[in-house]
Amino acid sequence: MFGKRGNDDGNRFTPEFRQPASPPAAPPAAGSTDTAVLARPAATPQPSAPVAPPARRAVEALPIAPEQRRGPREKSETYYDTKSQVFSALIDTIDLSQLAKLDPESAREEIRDIVNDIIAIKNFAMSIAEQEELLEDICNDVLGYGPLEPLLARDDIADIMVNGSKNVYIEVNGKVEQTSIRFRDNQQLLNICQRIVSQVGRRVDESSPICDARLPDGSRVNVIAPPLAIDGTALTIRKFKKDKLTLDQLVKFGAISPQGAEVLKIIGRVRCNIVISGGTGSGKTTLLNCLTNYIDREERVITCEDSAELQLQQPHVVRLETRPPNLEGEGEVTMRDLVKNCLRMRPERIIVGEVRGPEVFDLLQAMNTGHDGSMGTIHSNSPRECLNRIESMIAMGGFSLPQKTVREIVVGSIDVIIQAARLRDGSRRITHITEVIGMEGDVIITQDIVLYNIKGEDANGRLLGEHVSTGIGRPHFWDRARYYGEEQRLATALEAMEKRAD
Repeated sequence: MFGKRGNDDGNRFTPEFRQPASPPAAPPAAGSTDTAVLARPAATPQPSAPVAPPARRAVEALPIAPEQRRGPREKSETYYDTKSQVFSALIDTIDLSQLAKLDPESAREEIRDIVNDIIAIKNFAMSIAEQEELLEDICNDVLGYGPLEPLLARDDIADIMVNGSKNVYIEVNGKVEQTSIRFRDNQQLLNICQRIVSQVGRRVDESSPICDARLPDGSRVNVIAPPLAIDGTALTIRKFKKDKLTLDQLVKFGAISPQGAEVLKIIGRVRCNIVISGGTGSGKTTLLNCLTNYIDREERVITCEDSAELQLQQPHVVRLETRPPNLEGEGEVTMRDLVKNCLRMRPERIIVGEVRGPEVFDLLQAMNTGHDGSMGTIHSNSPRECLNRIESMIAMGGFSLPQKTVREIVVGSIDVIIQAARLRDGSRRITHITEVIGMEGDVIITQDIVLYNIKGEDANGRLLGEHVSTGIGRPHFWDRARYYGEEQRLATALEAMEKRAD
């Protein structure tokens, strides 16, 4: 295989991967990794002295030192110039079409062997730490997502925000901070964005400069490229933790009290129709994932999303994803198309990742026609505003229904609204568990079961508060809880919360 040494003529490559005697194509621009380069045959490499290969080290297994958690050290222009020269020599040496046939670990080892030899041939003056860093960077450029790899490997980052090739920001513990990571130029950034979106059958370029996609782990990706992004391609990644969160972990983080979590478990178990409301970054999708853990494993669940992010653990799950139009403006499949089609697939629960348009009407119809336990998320700042937004989205769909009729549909469909919020100190809390109980005249009546009261802040600026019961002893879904045999558990949780508040 390429990169292996020991031939009699001193070359590092076995004969089958040596290039023909015809003149090689002109070398690509340093660092280019687009598909045209990947398909180029390799050129004949120069002979080199044997170099002991470094120990194999997969990027997934790299430990993160405390100084790396604060961000990698600033790299000099000399480092990037050296990296470009080594990368250009690597691309000119290796046959990437053959490399693509290897598994990732073997491919990474081959690249590391050859890069070590290139460094030795060109006599670059580098310390062992700098050489190891260069090896890792080049492996990431060829096989992964380039400079993004160290950030994607960290589990404490919630968002990665790339504003052009020179400015990369991350969100850690609810706070945004700038990193020293940079891309070689805007073309390298765009190449990596194209690599990400092509994995899910989408494209981003000048003719189609806006794209939503996802990473293999479900992390949400948005790309907006020039000419719409003036200062270079803007890439935003909403990362998901490798270890899926549960309600018990949310209790440890203080997002909900133990008794409140018990109420949420019962709500999910007894098939209440749930809308999770909250602002951007408040943790709606995370909370939705947590609630789906309490769906019976025998139920058939169908999910509809713009980009597949939900991570359900049940065995009987059908995942559906919207499709944008092609260059001719045809072939689009909207969220409303998916929700409509769900009704023909014998679902027991329908879960809509994010409701942002007229598909809300079809979801309400599903909730009201035998698909109890359906769920969705909506952007809004309070349970009351959530109901107003639902009415507005129904009107956006062109439904000419009287206002009272729309509200009656809402009341007959939604059982519980769970409000999530991101507070000013960066923490995320569940602030309301609210029931929709009926109408008085033309007004929808709701009642809060659990509220989050802010009491102040500590010396570090962290907000202090607690979840309290509003004193509702028998919620409106009490009969549903009794039907599933959960009424005693519900009463115990509410009573414990009320005593704690006293």
